[in-house]
Amino acid sequence: MLSPVTKRNISRIIPFGIIWFLFSIVYSLLERGIIGNLDHYPATGNPYNFNSNILITPISALLTGLLIGTAEIMYFNKLFLLKSFTGKIIYKTLIYFGIITLFVLSLTVLSNSFQLHASVFSKQVWNNVWIFFFNYSFWGVEIFIASIILVSLFYMEVSENLGVAVLNNFFTGKYHSPKEEERVFMFLDMKSSTTIAEQLGHVKYFEMLNKYYADLSGPIIKYSGEIYQYVGDEVIVSWKLKSGIQNNTCIRCFFAMKESLRKQTSSYNEKFGLTPEFKAGFHYGKVTAGEIGVIKKDITFTGDVLNTTSRIQGLCNTHKVDILVSGQLIEKMNLQIEFQITDLGEAELRGRDEKIKLYTIHPFENKF
Repeated sequence: MLSPVTKRNISRIIPFGIIWFLFSIVYSLLERGIIGNLDHYPATGNPYNFNSNILITPISALLTGLLIGTAEIMYFNKLFLLKSFTGKIIYKTLIYFGIITLFVLSLTVLSNSFQLHASVFSKQVWNNVWIFFFNYSFWGVEIFIASIILVSLFYMEVSENLGVAVLNNFFTGKYHSPKEEERVFMFLDMKSSTTIAEQLGHVKYFEMLNKYYADLSGPIIKYSGEIYQYVGDEVIVSWKLKSGIQNNTCIRCFFAMKESLRKQTSSYNEKFGLTPEFKAGFHYGKVTAGEIGVIKKDITFTGDVLNTTSRIQGLCNTHKVDILVSGQLIEKMNLQIEFQITDLGEAELRGRDEKIKLYTIHPFENKF
């Protein structure tokens, strides 16, 4: 079984291959339309065969796209993480364009050297290379490649900003018509956020908030959570019911997030003079999910479960605990092996007539 992190990386890499594949088919068909029945390229005299090109070009483009996607997701995306949206696209387009240009020129040098039976340092070889390099056909192809890189990176950055799952849902039209789902929700809120903001000042507090959310993201991805919303210093994480309760995933995610911040204690203390802490409420129930909005579209969940989970989280301070879980959700999971469960009795929630049973949880050992 692939881990959620690996699955997510694969889902981010595949679009690069698809974009390059589709663009290459368009290029091959346009090329056919321009060249017609000729058996060579008029500008260079090189042989042309549509039947082989329509197979080789898309396959090569698909592999190139997947290779660039892998480099982007595994390395360059992290390298330019702090750059602006536009800055990332421009810098990375130039880098990939430069790499591909050098690669094509290297192949041209080797090809000419082989065909002429001459050294790669031969004057004749380099004369042919320069003729090719300054040919309009070469730069036409290069500009087309640059446009593919630009579109690929633009798609990736939009996906990163909206969220991979959200963008995929928009493309597939999954929530174009409203549908009911059973979901687990975690409402997670930073402790003493107002005091911290006053202590640090708004700019420094915003920097800390960025790092705080970044450090929480790893465990959310690892435990298959979907970030539904950021609301100030609160983050709402959601799972489909089956995914959230399987292997106690949603609860494991909470303690993994705690551990993630604990490991960064020295870093927070050094930069901000404190380490943020959080509390969270858990509940599950039916929601209606669908696209909403005209000027700005979003995929929204509506249902009583959202208000209830928010109210549960609000009682953490009353019970002096960091985690509260509804009795209904507790019954759906098998927590006894890993966690100590403490019954806190029934509580009245604002806006609800029925009382709800609440529990707090502690792991028997810290293995997250």
